[in-house]
Amino acid sequence: MGCAPSIHVSQSGVIYCRDSDESNSPHQTTTISQGTATLHGLFIRTDAADSIPSVLAYQSRQPPPPPSAGPRRKDRREPGASARARTPRCCGIEAETQTSNASVKVSTTEVQIGPMRLTQDPIQVLLIFAKEDNQSDGFWWACDRAGYRCNIARTPESALECFLDKHQEIIVIDHRNSKYFDAEDICRSIRATKPSEHTVILAVVPRISADQEETSVLPLLNAGFDRQFMENSSITACYNELVQIEHGEVRSQFKLRACNAVFTALDHCQEAIEITSEDHVIQYVNPAFERMMGYHKGELIGKELTELPKSDKNCADLLDTINTFIKKGKEWQGVYYARRKSGDSIQQHVKITPVIGQGGKIRHFVSLKRLHCANENNKQLYKSHRDEKYTEDNSQSEPHSFKCKNRRKDSTDVKSITSQGSDAPSLQTRRYSSMARIHSMTIEAPITKVINIINAAQENSPITVAEALDRVLEILRTTELYSPQLGTKDEDPHTSDLVGGLMSDGLRRLSGNEYVFSKNMNLSHSHLSVPNTINDVPPCIAQLLDNEESWDFNIFELEAVTNKRPLVYLGLKVFARFGVSEFLNCSEATLRAWLQGSLDHLDEVAALIAATIHDVDHPGRTNSFLCNAGSELAVLYNDTAVLESHHTALAFQLTTKDSKCNIFKNIDRNHYRTLRQAIIDMVLATEMTKHFEHVNKFVNSINKPMGSEETSSHSEGSDCECTANIKNFPDNQTLIKRMMIKCADVANPCRPLELCIEWAGRISEEYFAQTDEEKRQGLPVVMPVFDRNTCSIPKSQISFIDYFITDMFDAWDAFAHLPVLMQHLANNYKHWKTLDELKCKSLRLPSENNN
Repeated sequence: MGCAPSIHVSQSGVIYCRDSDESNSPHQTTTISQGTATLHGLFIRTDAADSIPSVLAYQSRQPPPPPSAGPRRKDRREPGASARARTPRCCGIEAETQTSNASVKVSTTEVQIGPMRLTQDPIQVLLIFAKEDNQSDGFWWACDRAGYRCNIARTPESALECFLDKHQEIIVIDHRNSKYFDAEDICRSIRATKPSEHTVILAVVPRISADQEETSVLPLLNAGFDRQFMENSSITACYNELVQIEHGEVRSQFKLRACNAVFTALDHCQEAIEITSEDHVIQYVNPAFERMMGYHKGELIGKELTELPKSDKNCADLLDTINTFIKKGKEWQGVYYARRKSGDSIQQHVKITPVIGQGGKIRHFVSLKRLHCANENNKQLYKSHRDEKYTEDNSQSEPHSFKCKNRRKDSTDVKSITSQGSDAPSLQTRRYSSMARIHSMTIEAPITKVINIINAAQENSPITVAEALDRVLEILRTTELYSPQLGTKDEDPHTSDLVGGLMSDGLRRLSGNEYVFSKNMNLSHSHLSVPNTINDVPPCIAQLLDNEESWDFNIFELEAVTNKRPLVYLGLKVFARFGVSEFLNCSEATLRAWLQGSLDHLDEVAALIAATIHDVDHPGRTNSFLCNAGSELAVLYNDTAVLESHHTALAFQLTTKDSKCNIFKNIDRNHYRTLRQAIIDMVLATEMTKHFEHVNKFVNSINKPMGSEETSSHSEGSDCECTANIKNFPDNQTLIKRMMIKCADVANPCRPLELCIEWAGRISEEYFAQTDEEKRQGLPVVMPVFDRNTCSIPKSQISFIDYFITDMFDAWDAFAHLPVLMQHLANNYKHWKTLDELKCKSLRLPSENNN
């Protein structure tokens, strides 16, 4: 145990401090200050002799003894703690995170705000107490337990100086006695400083007796306090209060401070940005917006958009169209004319994005605006802005002409360059020569035509437009035009594994390993006779089938009463309703035999047959597994749509090889060919590597044109037949059939909750079994998160819904209007989110498992 430092006061009032516990080094004397002295961070005055002992009492501390331990101790050093040399501090003692037996490591905290990841340093606390007592001790040791850095100040002056030096996140002020200082005055003086904007200030108020009425907190709030703490010297009580503040107000303030970086980025962004409230009141504009529109932000913020002058060049119903989109929470983008402060109309590319906030409601609209350089006014305005930008950057070393050329330094053959710069003609010549073969082709693919149009558009375009078109060309050259780019596995392993497993082409193979699935289906059906026609169905089954048209139809009940043969009975009922036997000119007995053995009007029949066979003889493994295992099927189908090709091929083989179940034997060859192609196309559409291609084509070819036609129809006040024509266009009918079977194939999240849970359990078990077998055979594990010992089923369902289901069913709902499905989807998603938030990895909460 080291000795306490000695203090010497000279006749002139200068205080000296000597640390005598540094036995291995010569005694060193340090002059602290004159008039006001700092000892181990405590501010004392030289004319306050009685304060020196209290200062010494704070050099080391230990937690208070139990109430029965007798009178208050004088030695506050923690038991077992070694003496530590301390450097003088400007304001108070800096607490070291050390307990009696072990050191507590103070670590930073990771905080997420939107996509932004932040690192929060250990919390700093400032205690302002004029005199040492149990309450100040309670907060001191609470800080020590929590791993916070703590400072103590005695006077208003030292408190303010300490805060301005360290910017503590939490300040605790003794408000119990006004004898030594006015707590509210201290709070006001701190609040008058800029750093206090993000500080939480706590007032310690005296405890009141049971017969006293509690006073209002309004005077404290008006003085600048955030909270009050009723006097309680328990370390645990103080600790609980500080930790709640950290996880509440302090963390919120930390996130708000991080917003300064976002606003800095917005201020330096070259795109004009405008943020409005849900009522279209302007809340923020960046400098680029001010330059574009000619206004100062002070003239705009707080005004409604309706107060600003409008250009008369827009279509009369354009604003209504925009509002229709954004009020539904959908993004709108297009060309819009705006009126500058000078009165000029400028054409803008505008993207308006609704921002969902509290309560799931739209709280803001963010508008990004770029000049559309198609007309002369815009070109002049663009030129002036560009010149202004180059003038601002003129202090940098690169000359203007070199910058213009260097912006396009990565451009090659098919990329255009602007006419600026002395070497432009030679580069243009090189570009034209490299494109000569493409222009001279007699058979020109559509994508080639698109590239040629873009190249031509680049020639006289400004730099920013030409660069944007370069990016477009890069995207068009990729092979996966409709597949989104996946993030890294670190972002969301459930989504990455699920998407990778369902969408990969399965080209990873290990030679010598082969997966052979069993053809033996050991199911007992002997005691249930198979009906010849729908009229022969047993009453108990017929009663269940009465509800087959309902979306809530329970397929699992039918599976149970038919001894795992629901397809025969449901197929007979559905096919009878649609007149499939009549269309195919075959008997119900033949149709029943087909259902048992393997399984405009043509589109209906094709869709029903495709739905029936789309998973026939499925081995319960993914395409990637079969390819990695080098299975017979993968070899047969060249690792491409292995399972989907097998389903269709086997279905047609089983159908045509036996006359008694050949449902196609009586239709003419042309009908058969058409029907066969439609069935194959629909089944292949269920292959997940083409998921985004099918969905995006449906949205762009059907949803968007229908939406535009409906908008035009409403504005003109008359019905339009164009919507029907869009649906009846042959290529679009193919897209509709693909989308229909895709939605039906993965509609489990849109079923009633109990059915959704059952399907989720079955599918998860299938993936668990695949992971087990991959590990046994030494194959690459396609979806590592589907390990039965660690997998969170709720997380996997949330990822599947977010990545695959939501957009697809939004598109299908816009086409077919299915509110019941969408409500089920919302309810089920809420169920999985609740389980995930409660860290539950199973299908239900433990309390629900007995139901």
